[in-house]
Amino acid sequence: MKKILVLALVAVMMLGVFAVAQAEEPVKVGICIYQFNDNFMTLYREELQKYLEETYGAEVTVVDGKNDQNTQTDQVNSFIAEGVDVLIVNLVQATAASAVTALAQEAGIPIVYINREPSEEDMAAWEGMICYVGADARQSGSMQGQIVYELPDHGDINGNGTVDYVMIQGDMENVDAQYRTEYSIKYLTDNGVEVNKLFEQRGDWMQENGQQLAATALAQFGTEIDVIFCNNDAMALGAYQAITEAGRKMNEDIYLLGVDALDEAVDLIEKGEMTGTVLNDHIGQSHKAADVAIQVANGEPLDAYYWVDYQMITGE
Repeated sequence: MKKILVLALVAVMMLGVFAVAQAEEPVKVGICIYQFNDNFMTLYREELQKYLEETYGAEVTVVDGKNDQNTQTDQVNSFIAEGVDVLIVNLVQATAASAVTALAQEAGIPIVYINREPSEEDMAAWEGMICYVGADARQSGSMQGQIVYELPDHGDINGNGTVDYVMIQGDMENVDAQYRTEYSIKYLTDNGVEVNKLFEQRGDWMQENGQQLAATALAQFGTEIDVIFCNNDAMALGAYQAITEAGRKMNEDIYLLGVDALDEAVDLIEKGEMTGTVLNDHIGQSHKAADVAIQVANGEPLDAYYWVDYQMITGE
């Protein structure tokens, strides 16, 4: 009889352990986005949340930094106070990485940085517990330049012997804006193309700013402009509106380049109404960010960098 009771007790205990294992808490993920009012980051954050919840059963909270670093830092502190297991942070200002990392390190909460790359020095501050998931913006800039170079006239659509260009930039504190600005032109000059910068202004990634800046450049320089480079597709879509309103004919007397491969931009390219863009793979990047966030939340160390390649998109 005693033996039966002991066996029954052991069975109950084993069931209890199994029940505890089954009731294990989901991973709590706090996601900070620099601002929700961004076409590309809207696609990114929606895919990121969906993938975390559907693939890993994670408990996910996403907050809008409203393009204000103080607001985002307060949100990081709130997530820390709530006891999230891991943070995924799309910084408002890349230079804030050291302060954000210090807050998380003190609390012992790992960070996956996305989309806005901190400096190498900041990335070395907490080895194995922070990482950056993104695409190398030098590649995207080079691909913009390559698209122009591979045109029959190498971008010199007015035939004066020089590629006269307009550059509409993102936030120049962001390394993506810096590299896309530099490497799009570098690809051309490295391949022996003469270039002439007519106009360069920051549009902070916004469509309305792209339209305004392109309209200003077109009014000032008119048919001198061969190419308008935009650091992202949102600004390129704005520039397209300005080009259309100015009566210019896309790919006949002016070229237009963007980055991100937003659906609207790809549609224009298919219709011959935009020259090209570069796919910034929000699905590949968001899935990789989610994978490594769960990895580190489960106690596995991180590599410092995880890269996802860009792809050129043209009418061909």
